[in-house]
Amino acid sequence: MPNVSEARGILNSADVLFTAEQVSAAVERMAAEITEKLGETYPLVLSVMGGAVVFTGQLLPRLAFPLDFDYVHVSRYGDKTKGGELVWRQAPKEDVQDRVVLVLDDILDEGETMAAIRDRVLNMGAKAFYSGVFANKLISKSKPIAADFVGIDVPDRYVFGYGMDVRGSWRNLLSNLCAEISRSVPPT
Repeated sequence: MPNVSEARGILNSADVLFTAEQVSAAVERMAAEITEKLGETYPLVLSVMGGAVVFTGQLLPRLAFPLDFDYVHVSRYGDKTKGGELVWRQAPKEDVQDRVVLVLDDILDEGETMAAIRDRVLNMGAKAFYSGVFANKLISKSKPIAADFVGIDVPDRYVFGYGMDVRGSWRNLLSNLCAEISRSVPPT
């Protein structure tokens, strides 16, 4: 974790990919798409901790239908920038049996985490599975899952802000949303 000065340096050297206004418009569009598709299903919405907290907190109030809410805590990253072995820290507490389930995450990177969540939720008896991600990373290889609802597409570079961190910092960015780290700052 950087100190305050280092964290500010990272932010100051970053490229802003999307403004707060662009991000808000993307979340508003996603809410409309989700409402149209799932508005009559009374879904169980699962947020993936901790990256999806900001996105989920902005999206849920815009969903104009009843829903149940829970979370899962699963990660391939830990304190690293490259994915590793999948670790389940918390499965859904709510019963998913015969439910329509919508899983929200900050980013669909390689898709391994979301695919594992999908498989687990369906194996637990969910009637249907949908995924929504704030950011879909455009990578050159195929992914095991495509998100049903996407806010923005981002290039295949390290991005942070709006729930995504850089060395533990800047998940809370709301004004320089989804800023990209400069190549001059090496990832840990």
